[in-house]
Amino acid sequence: MHPPAGTPPALAAALERIGPNLELVERAMREQLDSELVVVGDVGAYVLSSGGKRLRPALLMLAAELCGYTGPRRVQIAAAVELLHTATLLHDDVVDLQNLRRGRHAARAIWGNRRAVLVGDFFYARASSMIVEDGDLEVLWVFADTIRRMAEGELLQLDRSFDPDVTEAQYYAVIDRKSATLIAAAAEAGAILAGVTRAERRRLAHFGRELGLAFQLRDDALDYSADADALGKQPYTDVREGKVTLPLLLALKRCSAAEREQVASLLKTAAHRTQERVGECPVAAEEVLTERELAPVLELIERHRGVADTNRRAALHVTRSAEAIAPFPDGPAKAALLGAAEYAVARAS
Repeated sequence: MHPPAGTPPALAAALERIGPNLELVERAMREQLDSELVVVGDVGAYVLSSGGKRLRPALLMLAAELCGYTGPRRVQIAAAVELLHTATLLHDDVVDLQNLRRGRHAARAIWGNRRAVLVGDFFYARASSMIVEDGDLEVLWVFADTIRRMAEGELLQLDRSFDPDVTEAQYYAVIDRKSATLIAAAAEAGAILAGVTRAERRRLAHFGRELGLAFQLRDDALDYSADADALGKQPYTDVREGKVTLPLLLALKRCSAAEREQVASLLKTAAHRTQERVGECPVAAEEVLTERELAPVLELIERHRGVADTNRRAALHVTRSAEAIAPFPDGPAKAALLGAAEYAVARAS
C-alpha cells in the first residue's frame, strides 16, 4: 500500500515498512465478506476498494511496535478495527443522506438505505467475531465500549442538528465520541497486545484521542476550504446537513446578533428542505442549500477566522498527542506515530 500524497517522511517510511502487514489486514477483511448473500460480497468489496487511508490499522500496528509487540495478533485486531470503521461509514452515509464517499457513489446511493444499513450491521458482527476469536477480554471491552460511545456521538449530533446554539462543549462531545474514540481504541489495543502497564495504555489511548480530535477538526476545516475533487464530496456538506462544526461555531460566537439570526434562518431552511427530501434517494446536498444561499455564511466564517482558528486548534491537539507518548523511547515506531499526528493537520483531503 502506498502512502497518500503529502504524508510526512517518517510516517511514509513506516507505512512502507509495515506495508506487508497492512496487506494482510486487507486480506483478513475481505475474508470476512464470505456470505450466502451476494449483496454482502458486492457491497463489501465496493466499500473496501474505495481507497481509505487505513489510518486506524496503521496506528494499531505502530502502537504495538512502540510497546514492543510485532506478532501476528496485530493483523486480526487491526482488521476488526477497520471493519468497524467501515460499518460506521455505511451507517453515517444513511444518517447524513450522503451520495458521495471518497469521490464515488456512496453504497446507499447504489444499493439503497436498507441494504447499506444491513451490510453495515454485518460488518459490525464480523468485526465483533474477530475480536472474540482473539480471546483477549481487555481488547473486547475496549471494542464494545467504543461501539457504545460512537453510537452516543451519532445521537448527540442528531439532537443538535440545525441548532445555532450548539456550544463548544457539545461539539467536542460529538467529535470525541464519533471520531476520536475509535482512533484512541486502535492505539490502546496495540498497547494491550504488548502487555504494557495501565499507565502506558492510557498514554497510547490519550495519544489516539488527541490525534483523532485533530483529524476531525482538520476535516471540519477542509469542508469549508477544499474543493470537491480534494474532498471526494461536495464542499459545505456539514452546514447543509445541519452540522454546526467548529468553523461555523466560532463565527457564530463572534458575529453580531443580526448575523447570527441570518445563520439561524438558513439552518431552519436547510432543516425544512432536508425533511421534505428525507424519503428520497439520492438526495442532492447542493439542493438543500445552494452556494448562493450559503455565500453570506461563508463570508462570515472567513471574516471571523473560523477555518484558520479551527486549524490552529487542530495543531494544539497534535502537540498534546506528541506529549502523551513523549516518555516512550525514540525509534522508528515513535517517529511514525508523530508523523501520523503531523499528517492529521497537514493533509489536503
